[in-house]
Amino acid sequence: MKAIIHKANDRGYANLGWLDARHSFSFANWYDPEKVHFGALRVLNDDIVAPSSGFGKHPHDNMEIITIPLSGSLAHEDSMGNGSTIMSGEVQVMSAGTGVFHSEKNLSRTEEVRLFQIWIIPNKRDHNPRYDQIKYTITPNNFTQVVSPNQDDEGTWINQNAWIHLGQLDENKELSYSKKDPS
Repeated sequence: MKAIIHKANDRGYANLGWLDARHSFSFANWYDPEKVHFGALRVLNDDIVAPSSGFGKHPHDNMEIITIPLSGSLAHEDSMGNGSTIMSGEVQVMSAGTGVFHSEKNLSRTEEVRLFQIWIIPNKRDHNPRYDQIKYTITPNNFTQVVSPNQDDEGTWINQNAWIHLGQLDENKELSYSKKDPS
């Protein structure tokens, strides 16, 4: 597989006042025909949500949506009856499948929430909607698997042959990663 480098300063950008967002792939009002998706990876957004604001109730379907707060916390509600708070050190997966309405709000009056929002195209259309949220612990200088396609693996799972790992490296530390699926 050929390496493709997308530099941080080449990402799309949107500032809505309450949301400061950087888009690795075409998203909302930012479009780059060279950056629509990467395989099944459709969205990789680096978002900052201002205090007392957030994403109001809105629909999704046929998408695996992964939220990883890096700091702060978000209150989640959805049409499946789920209501929870997701915070730094946790990963949320919402398989939108046949359709889900949800909202994500920063309830803090003083602190921003910084998060990665990742959308992955599912392996087929119209799965049953599903919600999961897990805690994880980063082992320094190692990869921690937080998402995989296998229900029995470490972390949580999605309806796609994709894995997500997180890590925290010391300065000048190098790690090797072996692809989970060599195809």
